Amino acid sequence: MEFKDYYQTLGVAREAPADEVRKAFRRLARKYHPDVSKEPDAEAKMKEVNEAYAVLSDPDKRAAYDQLGRGYRPGEEFRPPPDWDAGFEFSHHDFQGADFSDFFAELFGRMGARGHGEDHYAKVLLDVEDAFVGAARQIALRVPKLDARGRVALETRTLDVQIPAGVREGQLIRLAGQGAPGAGKPGDLLLEVHFKPHPRYRVEGRDLHLDLPVAPTVTLALGAA
Repeated sequence: MEFKDYYQTLGVAREAPADEVRKAFRRLARKYHPDVSKEPDAEAKMKEVNEAYAVLSDPDKRAAYDQLGRGYRPGEEFRPPPDWDAGFEFSHHDFQGADFSDFFAELFGRMGARGHGEDHYAKVLLDVEDAFVGAARQIALRVPKLDARGRVALETRTLDVQIPAGVREGQLIRLAGQGAPGAGKPGDLLLEVHFKPHPRYRVEGRDLHLDLPVAPTVTLALGAA
């Protein structure tokens, strides 16, 4: 999969404030919109512009993209590292039906599938031992915000979370009222549980596996298939 430089697509600097990103999008939309453009590749260009703007106009995704994409160049081979998005708090966006690239889907596709309205979503990494009997944990989440100049900055908020006993990989822990404030009651925060790599244990669904090395003397004594 090739890395996409959304800043290059819109023609803005990485430190460009939100209003500059918006102006660049409007300028390119006037140039490439298929209804008015005379460019031969207008439809493909407009698709790229829409995708870039979907990321750079959204503080959540822009902050994650900035951290993940450091050091990559357009067209360079790219694979996101495992659990790259752990600890980021995302607001809900529905991208169903959007004709975006595989690159976008790999990074952000599932984020629109969680929650609704003013719900927020975050992936968290826990120790396997927390699932045995439950635990009270303090979890720090990185929350993207726009500063006074319209630039994206990361703030950290810390939450006290009760981890239920028997929690499974991929399970959601719902924290009522911890999402975005709304016109009525605030939304919820959905924490998707994943486990950190463990030197001895391996989690598969509800099962916990432990690989034990067998000494040669035991193998010789008991026989081997």
